[in-house]
Amino acid sequence: MKLIRFGLPGEEKPGVVTAAGMFDVSAFGEDFGERFFETNGLDRLAQWWAVNGKDCAPVPEGTRLGSPIQRPSKIICIGLNYADHARETNAQIPQEPIVFFKSTSSLVGPNDNLVIPKNSQKTDWEVELVVVIGKKASHVEEKDAMDYVAGYCLHNDYSERAFQLERGGQWVKGKSCDTFAPLGPWLVTKDEIGDINNVRLWLTVNGKMMQNGSTSDFIFNVPYVVSYLSQFMSLLPGDVISTGTPAGVGLGMNPQVFIKEGDVIELGIDGLGTSRQVAVAYK
Repeated sequence: MKLIRFGLPGEEKPGVVTAAGMFDVSAFGEDFGERFFETNGLDRLAQWWAVNGKDCAPVPEGTRLGSPIQRPSKIICIGLNYADHARETNAQIPQEPIVFFKSTSSLVGPNDNLVIPKNSQKTDWEVELVVVIGKKASHVEEKDAMDYVAGYCLHNDYSERAFQLERGGQWVKGKSCDTFAPLGPWLVTKDEIGDINNVRLWLTVNGKMMQNGSTSDFIFNVPYVVSYLSQFMSLLPGDVISTGTPAGVGLGMNPQVFIKEGDVIELGIDGLGTSRQVAVAYK
């Protein structure tokens, strides 16, 4: 099953995507947030759709897509989770996952504009696989971790490198600017993806390929990351875990390259769709 949320910012409605197109499931009566996931919403929606899908209206072509989930309780990110990315940034290979948070106010739709932050000179791109938690997870063993996963999304973990690395403190300052977490187009349930630890992900800037990697290069794979994080905090239904980026970020280039007003960033993950952001200046 593929879930979407569509409509104006702050007014999104729930929908599903099938081979026949996108359909409005507002009549189901729930949005795709924490309560939906913790009450077995995916199964309930599938059962409802089997009976009522024929009566659901199509989503008009060109309608804006929002984040496929409501604002989660937290966005947790894993840094340097691909060996090639660690090497390009001259970082040591982590012995344990590097964990940081991204503000939930950075969440936007997959094709919304990227707003380059005020006073930014070093805004960078990062294509990432997101894992969405389906039920509360605390002290979960790795062998059981996938039982707690609802599905997956495409994410561009935008980063302002000066804010992140040159201003002291933790990385969160460079990760949390408004529009820095475009998510989607869809939430794809885990049954639709064969091996999530072996899918291609890519990103272009103005049509030039910058990142072209595979989750087979993970240092810490999805079950390990879910289990690891659950040792330190409860993962709540709808929580977002962004699992790191492969090589090809602007920070790692020589000379370094960063996003400018007017740049077009496109990205995708096999089975999870594509997204497109246009960079605009802060006003």
